[in-house]
Amino acid sequence: MSKLLDQFNKSQLKDLPDIRPGDTILVHQKIKEGGKERIQIFQGIIIAKKHGKGISGTITVRKVVEGIGVERVFPIHSPLIAKIEIAKRGKVRRSKLYYLRTAKGKNARLKNKEFATAIAEPAEEQVAEVLATPETPIESSEQK
Repeated sequence: MSKLLDQFNKSQLKDLPDIRPGDTILVHQKIKEGGKERIQIFQGIIIAKKHGKGISGTITVRKVVEGIGVERVFPIHSPLIAKIEIAKRGKVRRSKLYYLRTAKGKNARLKNKEFATAIAEPAEEQVAEVLATPETPIESSEQK
C-alpha cells in the first residue's frame, strides 16, 4: 500500500525553481469563482520554508498592503499553484525570517543578492585591434 502512495506522491511533485527564505516571489494561484477560473498573483517575501521538499512542503509568504502585513501559507506542490517566479533574491543569514513581522520601514527591507550574472562583452575597439594584428600567438604556435 505504501508503494502506491509513494508512487502517487512522486507523480504529484512539481518542478520548482530554487526558492529560499529571503526571496521575493510571485505566486500564480488558480482561483475559482462560480464557473470561471482565473489566476491571481501574490507577491511577497518568503519568511519560512517548512516540511522539506516533499509533497507536504509549504512556504510562508509575507507582504505589506497599505501598512498591514499579510501572510499566506502555500503548499508548494498544490495543483492550485500555477507557477512560482523569483523576482529577486535577498541576502539573509537565517532560515526563518519571523523578525520581519515586527520590523518597520527601512529595517523591513533585505539587501539584494545578485542571482543573474552579466557577461561583459568586449568593446568594439578591442575586437578591431585583435582582428587587425597580422599574427596571433595561437597561429604562430601552430606553424612550428
